[in-house]
Amino acid sequence: MVEMKLQAREGDIIETADHLFFDVKGLVHPLRKIVAFIRFVPDPEGARKRERITYRKVYPLEERYELLREQFPQYLVFDPVFDEQLCEVPIETVKHLFKPAEGLASLCYKDVLDKVETDALEFAELLKKNANLSWSKLGISGSLLVGIHTSSSDIDPIIYGSENCRKAYTTLKSLMSHKESPVKPYTRKGLKRLFDFRSKDTVMTFEDFLRTESRKVLQGMFKRRDYFVRCVKSWSEIEDEYGIVQYKSMGYAKIKASVADDSEMIYTPCCYKIVDVKILEGVHVEPIEEIASFRGRFCEQARNGETVIAQGKVERVQAGGQMFYRLLLGNRTSDFMFSPEA
Repeated sequence: MVEMKLQAREGDIIETADHLFFDVKGLVHPLRKIVAFIRFVPDPEGARKRERITYRKVYPLEERYELLREQFPQYLVFDPVFDEQLCEVPIETVKHLFKPAEGLASLCYKDVLDKVETDALEFAELLKKNANLSWSKLGISGSLLVGIHTSSSDIDPIIYGSENCRKAYTTLKSLMSHKESPVKPYTRKGLKRLFDFRSKDTVMTFEDFLRTESRKVLQGMFKRRDYFVRCVKSWSEIEDEYGIVQYKSMGYAKIKASVADDSEMIYTPCCYKIVDVKILEGVHVEPIEEIASFRGRFCEQARNGETVIAQGKVERVQAGGQMFYRLLLGNRTSDFMFSPEA
């Protein structure tokens, strides 16, 4: 088992004593527990194998919750700080914490790489060179990190630190604009494939999806392989501690607003400061000052000055003497956010 003091953050992966793998979510966790979502489970009919155990991937959020309710209810708890039922892994059940930076470092020293590993390392080297990053600020997450990938697996690089994330973002944007670059934006056909996959988890029309996703930089193709780059703040930039900010669920709403500050749009978790908020449906509270999400799919969703329409859970956020409301996206398939102006 791992030590009782354990720092885990977005992009890390947990393996438990009962051979389950969980994606760590967010940057703030309860004492002796880690907020995470189940991702790989033992299954004799699964398509992935690791250490003589066959696994299957669980992706849609509702499927993850259903699996937890039916087979692993011990990981579902009501969290009084976040005011909702979450999947939380007790530290004493953690067999191993996989860290993306260590996973990428291991690829650098591995004698023989398969095609997925080769592509992942080449992508990381491209970012390192062109964005002038150090290896310690780069990582690789997803199935590749824990050795449960398949030949068709995508690449999930991670960048650490705000300044590094900005440099990587600018670099990716530049690489996408060059005809000979191995980094390509999604084509319409690629976006339709992505839409068919994500629509199991987030309901949007294809037209709205196409407008929003076609201009994103953190996702695309590298040498005919899907990639999604996750930007995560460094430990020194994480000021929140569990319990300092209290959240209270107020209901569900659909709003229309204008984006006033998109400076946090590339990070996971992401956040958009909003103004001129109009509640179209659902619970009426004010002031709703931001739209936030712990899911990478809501990164780069809108830009400064754009009007957005969004639907999600309304939360009251209270820290000390300050209080405001936010719209949290990603907990339901009916959650969405798009800009008609994109």
